[in-house]
Amino acid sequence: MKKRTVGIVGTGIYIPKEVVTAKEIAEATKGIWAEQAIIDKLGFTQKPIPGPGDGTQEMGVKAALDCLKNTGVNPLDIDVIICMGEEWKEYPLTTSAIYIQEQIGAKNAWGIDVQNRCCTTVTAMKMARDMLIADESIDTIMVCGGYRNGDFVDYSDKNMSMMFNLGAGGGAIILKGDYNKNVLLESHIMSDGSMARDAGVEIGGIENPINANNIDEAYKSLRLMHPEHMKNRLNEVSMSNWMQCIDLAFEKSNVKKSDLDYLAVLHFKYSMHKQMLDLLGLDENQSIYLSEFGHIGQVDQILSLHLAERQGKLKEGSVVSMIAAGIGYAWAANVIIWGEGGEGSVK
Repeated sequence: MKKRTVGIVGTGIYIPKEVVTAKEIAEATKGIWAEQAIIDKLGFTQKPIPGPGDGTQEMGVKAALDCLKNTGVNPLDIDVIICMGEEWKEYPLTTSAIYIQEQIGAKNAWGIDVQNRCCTTVTAMKMARDMLIADESIDTIMVCGGYRNGDFVDYSDKNMSMMFNLGAGGGAIILKGDYNKNVLLESHIMSDGSMARDAGVEIGGIENPINANNIDEAYKSLRLMHPEHMKNRLNEVSMSNWMQCIDLAFEKSNVKKSDLDYLAVLHFKYSMHKQMLDLLGLDENQSIYLSEFGHIGQVDQILSLHLAERQGKLKEGSVVSMIAAGIGYAWAANVIIWGEGGEGSVK
C-alpha cells in the first residue's frame, strides 16, 4: 500500500518592526566587539527585537494568521496545531498551541507544544508528517510559534557571542495529507546528551530560583554554563553530525544529495555558513543568509523558505533541505520536493 503523500500548503511570517543594529550591540558589549566585527564575523547588520505586544504566543498568532491569509486555508479545517514556539512566553505553564488555536478560530483542532530548541520546526514537521501518514482522520496540521530568547542575552558576557544574533519573530507552516505539491519527504534528527546542560537560562528554574538578590541577573542569564566543554564538543562533532543528518535524510528520501537546489538554513556566523555551502557544493544563490534578521531560533527555516519562494529561488521540482541545530545539542535535516509534481518531480 502506497504511503500517503504530505505536502506544504504554505507559510506565514511575523517580524517585529523594531530592530537593534550591529552598532548598538557593539556598544552593549562594552568594547569586547566592534561594529564591523559583528557584521563581518557574526554576520548580521541588524536584528528584529520585540515591541509592545510582541509576546512569544502573540507572535505565533500573528504568523499563523499570515499563513492562513497566504494559503486561503479555513481555520476550521485545521485538525492539529503543533506549536514550536519557545518556552519563554507570556505566562509559564500555559499551552501556546491551544492559545493560538483559540485566537485564530481553529475550533476543530487540538494543540500540543513541542520543544527541541532551534531544531523544533524541523522536528515538528517530521512529527506532523508522521501523524498525517499514520492517522488518515487527520488532514491538516499547522506548525507555528514565536521566539524572543534574545531577551536573556547579556552582551557583556564574552562567552555569549554565538548568541548575540538572537532576534524575535514568529513563523507558521501548514502541512496537508494527500497533497501532491511541495512534498515533504523524510527527515533525520540526532542529539548529543553530553551537552544537555552546557547552555541555558541559569537562574529561574527549580535548581536556581529567582530571589530578591539575583532578580536583575536572572533575566540576563542565558549563558554557556560549561563553555569550554560545549565549544570543544561542537568543534568535534557538530559539522559531521549535521552532514550525517543531511546524508540520511536524502538517503531515506531516495533523493541524491547532489540534486539539492536550495538550503533553508538557520543564521549562524558567516564563515560556518560558507563552509556549509561549500561542503554541499552550493553557491550563495542557493540559500539566503539572514543578515538582516539574525537568528530567530526555529523560525529561521520557515523564514528562509518563505523568502526563497518570494525571491523566485524555488522552481518546479527544486530539491530543498531545511537544516537546523539547537542547544542541548540537536541537529536535524529534511528533504522537500517543491512544486506541483510531488514525489514524481524528483530529478
